[in-house]
Amino acid sequence: MIANINNEFKIDLSKPIDISIPLTNTDENPIAWYIEKPVIEPVVFGDWTGSIKEGASTNFNNISFNPHGHGTHTECLGHITRDFYSINQCLKQFFFLAKLVTIVPEMQGDDWVITRNQVKKALGISTSFDMAPEAIIIRTLPNFKIKKSLKYSNTNPPYLAEDAALFIRESGIKHLLIDLPSVDKEHDEGKLLAHKAFWNVKDINNLNPDARFDCTITEMIYVADEVEDGSYLLNLQIASFENDASPSKPILYTI
Repeated sequence: MIANINNEFKIDLSKPIDISIPLTNTDENPIAWYIEKPVIEPVVFGDWTGSIKEGASTNFNNISFNPHGHGTHTECLGHITRDFYSINQCLKQFFFLAKLVTIVPEMQGDDWVITRNQVKKALGISTSFDMAPEAIIIRTLPNFKIKKSLKYSNTNPPYLAEDAALFIRESGIKHLLIDLPSVDKEHDEGKLLAHKAFWNVKDINNLNPDARFDCTITEMIYVADEVEDGSYLLNLQIASFENDASPSKPILYTI
């Protein structure tokens, strides 16, 4: 199926590019934030087990997981605020023009950091007249396939500098996707500088009116090497969780 968007460009909807990481109950599942792997197991009622292999008529599993620590997820500003805000209420549109960029984080002290200048150069925004995309997708190098099963806890992964997140916000980009477990440093004393800069959250206890309620951060994606940098149509799919974050399935379509 070919979708003709406003007679400006065509999208082949039969060729999706899935940049999400599946959630499994195996050691192949990525893990962050010091938790164990997800649990997917049949419901047990007395002598009855919800598994066809165990004699039931259907498979009937419980699933226990954490969206932030177990794979691709999309979060709203409720992730860092005292008051409750839901990703299901904040994200109401699901198709966006996006730009995929590849960046090699720079060494700063003991950390690998994605800087403002790197993001600015990758986006190609040099003047106020340059149009930014609605979403940015950041693929970091090296881009080994092991990213899809990495155990990130206590490894100090690369992260986004505060002024890089501020630049993304000031450019008008509403949706930030990255192939790391967090846009912030793993051990940062709870500062969450990049999260706050992107969402324009100045006080987590008394939210400012100009905070960006309709903007999202998606973490722990994986973009294969063969997907070229450039412009795409992004379909950002979430489950209807009333929670600050939901497991998600971002899909790209070549323009």
